[in-house]
Amino acid sequence: MLMKQGLKGFSLTAALCCWFILQWTTPLQLHAAEPRSHLQRAAVFLLAADYRQAVEACQAEVREFPSARSYTFLTYVYHALDGYVEQLARTDQWVRVEQVYVNLAAARIEDLLDPPDVLARIAKEVIQQAVQRQADVSAAMADRLDHALVTQLWREQAAWRQARPDDWWASAPPQWQWERP
Repeated sequence: MLMKQGLKGFSLTAALCCWFILQWTTPLQLHAAEPRSHLQRAAVFLLAADYRQAVEACQAEVREFPSARSYTFLTYVYHALDGYVEQLARTDQWVRVEQVYVNLAAARIEDLLDPPDVLARIAKEVIQQAVQRQADVSAAMADRLDHALVTQLWREQAAWRQARPDDWWASAPPQWQWERP
């Protein structure tokens, strides 16, 4: 009887040791998908026209991994927001302009009870002026860090805009690969 209990204890201990060894040696990718980078999330937010989240994701990238590339991507999101609002105004989609304003202004649950009301044409001007100022600031920072890289990225961006004049703001040039190298 004592022998059986000893073997059970030994078997349980051996099984537990094997389990710990497997847990320790098994790659982490098997347990959970690798979380998306800030820039990968920003690219998804850009596709969804969730510019507040896209800006916040790029700002997080700038804070954690400051570089000419991260500042340029932030600038691009500002430009994309400006282009999207301009397209909505040009096509007389003022309700959507208001929706963009609410997306940018509403960040708390309380905003559901007291949403910001604003005339769409005023919202367009407010958004575009603020975005243009912020884009100028982040573009200047990127240029100070790596002028050659920024020049290359803006050439690619200009070609992207020219190739897709009606929806360039919905995503970034494909060669930008919104992941950290």
